[in-house]
Amino acid sequence: MKIAVTHPRQSWLGGTERYLNHLSAYLAEKGHRVTIICRHHESPPHPDVNFITLKPVGIGVGHRNWRWAKAVERNVAEKEYDVVIGLGRTWSQDIYRLGGGCHRSYYEMVHRVMNHKIKQFLTLSIIKHTLYNAIEKKALSTLFDQKIVCNSKMVKADIQARYRIPESHISVIYNGVDLEHFHPGHRNGKGLKLRRKCGFKDDEFVILFLGNGYKRKGLDLLLPAFRTISKNRPDARLLVVGRDKNINWYKSLGRNLNIQDRTIFIGKQKDVAACYNAADLYVLPTRYDPFANSTLEAMACGLPAVTTRRNGASELIVEGIHGSVIGIDEAELVRQLHYWSVNGRAETAGVNARQLSEKHGIETKMADFYHLIEETCKTKSRWKHNLN
Repeated sequence: MKIAVTHPRQSWLGGTERYLNHLSAYLAEKGHRVTIICRHHESPPHPDVNFITLKPVGIGVGHRNWRWAKAVERNVAEKEYDVVIGLGRTWSQDIYRLGGGCHRSYYEMVHRVMNHKIKQFLTLSIIKHTLYNAIEKKALSTLFDQKIVCNSKMVKADIQARYRIPESHISVIYNGVDLEHFHPGHRNGKGLKLRRKCGFKDDEFVILFLGNGYKRKGLDLLLPAFRTISKNRPDARLLVVGRDKNINWYKSLGRNLNIQDRTIFIGKQKDVAACYNAADLYVLPTRYDPFANSTLEAMACGLPAVTTRRNGASELIVEGIHGSVIGIDEAELVRQLHYWSVNGRAETAGVNARQLSEKHGIETKMADFYHLIEETCKTKSRWKHNLN
């Protein structure tokens, strides 16, 4: 098959970007002609993967995205691919994977919480979100034989409620994890090395927070909750990984809460597997994540996970077996932090978490997606045949 995969950026960093690379390499390995249509790219994920770079000029992020989607529309019409897979904000695809969820939901749950009211009404901000919503609506309102892939039931229910998408057009394929890279076998190696580097003792209980954009990921909820449980667990430690432009504000909050001696900020890390293997419990009180890869990665490394119902990955967790699922509630978070920090519960659940993750390996998910591609190609061929 002649397959195009569209996304503005091909890189080796970022959740959607990694998915783009996995999928393109998987398809190329099966002998298909794969082209990544993008604005910018780094190195190809496979020697047989080609690039088409489209760089239309636009004013501001939203306008550039709209112009890029139009450029993709023209390219797809000219090249006549057998299947077009959209991973970004475009409307010219046969399969549309909503890896970032519904933008309207992101805006309602996160953007208005994170940003000051004045910023919300700045002209460029209004234009950007208006155009993002317009692209999403155009993509989801012109279905015909298009298939939509959601990475959680939460996202599926969301877009069905907002856009009245028929059940037959939607598939749920959870994100997958690299089970070799994210493995508890690294605990006594690079995990222990990072614990030593951070000054953690062997008998200390390390809680890990990992994510970029601390407000959306809920660090402002975790810090005061950690202060509460650390009163009863003086050996508890908090490891904060990831970047945020306001990181100094969160460090200041830690000092105000008097937990600065128990909280370590180490910023963005290239090897996040070492971070999971340096910890005992993973906590992500996120305000909105269609499917936070870090949740599955942590469980693959043998950590139970505490996260919120607004994280699509929470659908995998059986309460008390693999971790806990909570609301956006500090008191509830405190209760779960206390529960998992005593009586060896985290260690027992970590074994269960690893077993769960083994059902969601990346190769399994690629195979599920590939089956959908084959079915879509057959449907598209029949449609073209009937037209002729």
